[in-house]
Amino acid sequence: MNKALGRNDVCWCGSGKKYKKCHCAFDEKLEAFRMKGALVPDHSLIKTPEQIQGIRESAKINIAVLDYVAEHIRAGITTEEIDRWVYEQTTAMGGIPAPLNYEGFPKSVCTSINDQVCHGIPSEDVVLQDGDIINVDVSTIYRGYFSDSSRMFCIGNVSPERKRLVEVTKESIQVGLAEVKPWGFLGDMGQAIHDFARENGYSVVRDIGGHGIGLEFHEDPWVSFVSKRGTEMLMVPGMVFTIEPMINMGTDEVFVDEADGWTVYTDDGAPSAQWEVQLVVTEDGYEILSY
Repeated sequence: MNKALGRNDVCWCGSGKKYKKCHCAFDEKLEAFRMKGALVPDHSLIKTPEQIQGIRESAKINIAVLDYVAEHIRAGITTEEIDRWVYEQTTAMGGIPAPLNYEGFPKSVCTSINDQVCHGIPSEDVVLQDGDIINVDVSTIYRGYFSDSSRMFCIGNVSPERKRLVEVTKESIQVGLAEVKPWGFLGDMGQAIHDFARENGYSVVRDIGGHGIGLEFHEDPWVSFVSKRGTEMLMVPGMVFTIEPMINMGTDEVFVDEADGWTVYTDDGAPSAQWEVQLVVTEDGYEILSY
């Protein structure tokens, strides 16, 4: 909190308004929650209207790229081809694929098939087969703003068991979104998703979660999908983060491929599914930015 800011000073958010007319009441409410022991976001996590608009523009590219993948993905193509689509479509619209060279990641997109939980690396050697399920995770930088979302695709004749996993995982996003309300807690959303997955006979990955995003690829807060109501960070208007539960047909235990240092697999080899949306918390709920 910027406690030295006077009520007649210009607000810290960049609106140009006086603090008392802008975020003064907001900060007082945050402080009241903090005094009760709640984890509250600092000002750096609150996006301004200008920043949110910049993220929206980035998200338009992200959505368009995933739409292109949805139109062209099929059995017989390689995940390297998906990577090429993502690079070409993103750059054609003026964006930059955020994963490319991020902390050494060698490709423009993550393609995670069947028992791969996330961070799968596209390859000429990986050909999509009839019956596969695949997560395509696209992230975009546009004029310095970051967007991020992923979708599942069922290739050809997918078994009823795998289809159900994909469908329940998608439904879990809606279950989580129903809990996204200003002045609620991230744990409210996390527990709702976890309970829903378990009720359907699945487990939720514990060690990997969602994240804040907008001015950087990964920002605070870290977002758990096995958390408890009334815990984790307070959700407040202007916060931008992802909801992206990884739901497994078997155990929630996972491991990272030692050979490439990126690809995460289910420990028991059972299938995993993930959908991801990016949102901003608003005064009365949320706005989906990328999907």
